[in-house]
Amino acid sequence: MNVKKMTLTLALCLAGVAVCYAADANIGTWKLNEAKSKFVPGVTKNTTVAYTQVGDEVKVTTDGIAGDGKPVQTEWTGKFDGKDYPLAGDPAANSRSYTKINDTTLELTNKKDGKVTAKGRITISADGKMRTVKVTGTKANGQSITYTAVYDKQ
Repeated sequence: MNVKKMTLTLALCLAGVAVCYAADANIGTWKLNEAKSKFVPGVTKNTTVAYTQVGDEVKVTTDGIAGDGKPVQTEWTGKFDGKDYPLAGDPAANSRSYTKINDTTLELTNKKDGKVTAKGRITISADGKMRTVKVTGTKANGQSITYTAVYDKQ
């Protein structure tokens, strides 16, 4: 094999490794863009969402304002494998699962004591600068909710 072929082969191998270990598009801190978002009254607004890689898992921390105007923070650590993992700090749910659809899309399900309370779809823009979360669910009083939250990457 000549030097050009070996160099090309090595370059392709390194590019493949880089793609395999590329950071997840969700990782980072996202700030709510209220002007682009559509909320119904009484819904929790997560003003900041942070995704952090923790070993082979992801930690998701949200800070926001609950429907009653009080500050709220939630924490979830798990994998994007569709399995339920504990969710702390959310009065409407005590577990959450994320399912990775592709490199820029996740689906989430919140549950309270095994019962689904909300489902959502998270989409990262092609340029990686915007995150859109569309959620449907049911409040504790049985009222249906639907909202869209748009976040800008920080």
